[in-house]
Amino acid sequence: METHALVTLENILHAALSAPPTEVRRLFHGRGRCYEGLEQLTVDWLQGQVLVCLFKEPSEAFLAELQALLTRWTESDLWQSSGATSLLLQHRAREGVPMELLWGTHNEQQDVTESGLKYRLDLGGKQNNGLFFDMRLGRDWVRAQAGQKRVLNLFSYTCGFSVAAIAGGADHVVNLDMAKAALNRGRENHRLNGHDLKKVTFMGHDLFKSWGKVRKYGPYDLVIIDPPSFQKGSFALTKDYRKILRRLPELLTESGQVLACVNDPTVTSQFLIEGMAEESPEVTFDYRLDNPPEFPDIDPEGGLKALVFSRQA
Repeated sequence: METHALVTLENILHAALSAPPTEVRRLFHGRGRCYEGLEQLTVDWLQGQVLVCLFKEPSEAFLAELQALLTRWTESDLWQSSGATSLLLQHRAREGVPMELLWGTHNEQQDVTESGLKYRLDLGGKQNNGLFFDMRLGRDWVRAQAGQKRVLNLFSYTCGFSVAAIAGGADHVVNLDMAKAALNRGRENHRLNGHDLKKVTFMGHDLFKSWGKVRKYGPYDLVIIDPPSFQKGSFALTKDYRKILRRLPELLTESGQVLACVNDPTVTSQFLIEGMAEESPEVTFDYRLDNPPEFPDIDPEGGLKALVFSRQA
């Protein structure tokens, strides 16, 4: 990271506060490598709290200049009128990913709105806050598709797709994730939106040991696959993704859809397209969803890949 690039960051943040977002949004996305010297830095607007993340330990000079910039930002008229309540700096490269309060009052839980739906974020120092903002258009797509459908949400995390599906009129959603704490947050997210939890199932299981339980609730009109790139002891993307793809025919209805996702910059869309063609040839590629415009990437294959497939009767 280069100190001379901070002028670009300051200009972008100034423009962002000229018209503060009404919902949760990324204000600056350096990780798409469109801003030289700022590749390891992001800034998110969390409807009150503002979160700056450093994904690589910077030089002392860069960190000092960044903190000076952020101090000037909080002293500006735009900041004072924005409704911001805190400014947080998270050091993602340090052990324990510590969260530093630079200004205001830090609340470890923050409720935000995306596409009119509510989600509760955790800003207590965990690596991830509970909602991946680059998947916004994916959740919107699920909401638009989910009417009167049975939905399977694999690697559900805090159930963002489930919230979107129920809001879109899904008959039932099954969420599966090994992390029971994440599923508990998913229940909270549904409650925040006044959803009927009788329409939602939460399964805290290892997918590869639970195919029978998953099939019991099917078949599904829509299957969502959004795994981590790597989860120690349970999932490695390049090794295990195909195991899921080959199971899809026994999970899907005759005209079911699949939203298959991968967010590893070293893995392209072709990994999913070719894998599906080989493992489940009756499930064919339709199109790739756009990423939100606030996530520019120098390489179209470098960011999130969210691909839609459908089963051909």
